[in-house]
Amino acid sequence: MTTRAAGVATPRRAWLGLAVLILPVLLVSMDMSVLYLAMPTITDRLDPSGTQQLWILDIYGFLLAGLLVPMGNLGDRIGRRRIMLAGATVFGLASVLAAFAPNAGVLIAARALMGLGGATLLPSSLALISTLFPNPRARATAIGLWTAFFAGGTALGPIIGGTLLHSFWWGAVFLINIPVLLILLLAGPFVLPEHRESGRGPMDLPSVLMSIGGMLPLVYAIKEIAAHGPAPIPAVAGLAGLGVLVAFVRRQRTLAEPLLDLDLFRRPMFRLAIVSSTVGMMSLAAMSYLVGIWLQSVRGHDALSAALLGLPGAIAVFAVSMIGSRVGRRLGTGRAFVVALTVAAVGNLLLLGVGVDGGVGFYIAASILIGIGDGLAFPLVSELAVASVPPERAGSAVGISETSFELGNGLGLALLGSLAALVFRSGGDFAPTLGETLDDAGSDTGLARAASEAFVSGMHVATIAAAVLLAATAIVAWRTARTQPAAAVGVSAEPVGARH
Repeated sequence: MTTRAAGVATPRRAWLGLAVLILPVLLVSMDMSVLYLAMPTITDRLDPSGTQQLWILDIYGFLLAGLLVPMGNLGDRIGRRRIMLAGATVFGLASVLAAFAPNAGVLIAARALMGLGGATLLPSSLALISTLFPNPRARATAIGLWTAFFAGGTALGPIIGGTLLHSFWWGAVFLINIPVLLILLLAGPFVLPEHRESGRGPMDLPSVLMSIGGMLPLVYAIKEIAAHGPAPIPAVAGLAGLGVLVAFVRRQRTLAEPLLDLDLFRRPMFRLAIVSSTVGMMSLAAMSYLVGIWLQSVRGHDALSAALLGLPGAIAVFAVSMIGSRVGRRLGTGRAFVVALTVAAVGNLLLLGVGVDGGVGFYIAASILIGIGDGLAFPLVSELAVASVPPERAGSAVGISETSFELGNGLGLALLGSLAALVFRSGGDFAPTLGETLDDAGSDTGLARAASEAFVSGMHVATIAAAVLLAATAIVAWRTARTQPAAAVGVSAEPVGARH
């Protein structure tokens, strides 16, 4: 079948290529959240410390966040299809290593390699859409589908993880990646076009090293201080990371071909998109992680039933992502972000209804509202990134937007997750995690009850913090919409990259 609009035909091969591009998106987003329900089982089998548990979850997202912009730039230079297929190979090998990891250290290393491979997949896949779909309306539809699978994969991760855990050992949550990656590796060379920008100079290696070298120490400091209080080593690491990131930004201003195009941030809509995606993912990641523990360790659901309870929210985020761009065109981008962020904030506040003795209905209603809000916001972010620059620079621009998603995912676990853990530990003489405390409690129902109540209190505090962040971002979006009332997705200004 061939679709046609505005005189530009979209051949059947483009839609087949989109189907192949969606595969790595689904995997990378799933692996951000697939461990949420698996963590109690992994804790029982590998006995990681509290810090190792957070790193098992965090290292994947933070390496994605640190490498998406460099890999997007590299794909623009050497070929997006080439780097995508290479990344798929790394991702697959790392998945096998993770599945059979004998201890927490090996699992953390495998997750780091998966982050490296995943960083090549996301920017290249979304950037190739601009090559496959020159027609703006068809491209918007394709981006909506891409984003639906990205957001849906994040929501489906815990469900798929719980379903696999019901029948297999915990390593199966990683081995599920292998057949999907094989389809990409076999079909990709035939249905995906190669695209690279000729005439650009080599990528600035110091900028790559500085972006990673600044982010990881800063995140380490945030995690350690939030979990254990102020200490000299985390404080020094945080200051050092912040200093490197400041130097990184200054370096970008002096380069003829910067790794990070700072001119993009002069566009109000682009700034709003990046902030919205970061805050939205912070909330989604933290709440998914904490609710997974609540359902299993507090309410006593097994992994499968906990996964099925998350299905309504996953359906909501997937379905709404399909129409997010259309809503953005009708309301204007700024107003659409206001609606999305407000709905997500209300959804987070509904989580205050969950407790030790009940609240599953509140959780389902909250997950649906959060899914609607995030499903509306995320496709707007992706389409703005693609529309902000000419097609030959799409990889680097997309890298920025996808970095905001991954950074939000990691910061949600590091900040909101650590905040919940801090409140939990302050509630009594407990082990570092709820699971360890319940194991130590044995037949001591009083200790188990107190620990569960302390965990729920921590989850409530994190929920309030997430809702406040979402509401504050909604206010920023409202003010932005007032200054640009007619702005719709991708049409508010000339693409910044057109000047280069």
